[in-house]
Amino acid sequence: MNAWLDDARRLDTAVYAAIASTETPALDRAMSRISRAANLSGLWLATAAVLAAAGGPEGRRAAKQGLASIAVASALVNVVVKPLTRRHRPDRVAEEVPQARQVRMPGSSSFPSGHAASAFAFATGVAHAQPAAGVAVRALAGLVSYSRVHTGVHFPGDVLAGAMIGVTVAEATTRTLEARRAAAGSRQI
Repeated sequence: MNAWLDDARRLDTAVYAAIASTETPALDRAMSRISRAANLSGLWLATAAVLAAAGGPEGRRAAKQGLASIAVASALVNVVVKPLTRRHRPDRVAEEVPQARQVRMPGSSSFPSGHAASAFAFATGVAHAQPAAGVAVRALAGLVSYSRVHTGVHFPGDVLAGAMIGVTVAEATTRTLEARRAAAGSRQI
């Protein structure tokens, strides 16, 4: 098992280094902006507001499910998982991540990515209520997740783990919300 973990760590570091060393000046500013927009779930709060305002009852349900999923995923990742893992953040200086793409380096553990967990939790919650909107929001979640590697604050494995946690938590959260909604509906009959 240790040999497998060592291989996975080497692969994770190699992919990070390849991204860091690839010159992408046109992409650098966009990835930095996307990464910063997702800080404190700001991008998802704005998206939820648009869904709720423009999407009618289904949009409000999508926003509610997305935000509830973020709340649970964020608490799980930041309060439970990150303190247990204590993985060091990547060394942007050693890997020569271009300054133009960098964002503020968080002080928390690198594993898993909270941005990726929140992004995919929100997208999965939205998709349960509005599948078409879920496609667009999942694409945005993928960009946010990639931006965390591009800007040098996460290894790819951190982002993959965060995305998996976000999807899993959102599936459980939306099922719970939908079961409560169905139960409330049956009591009104």
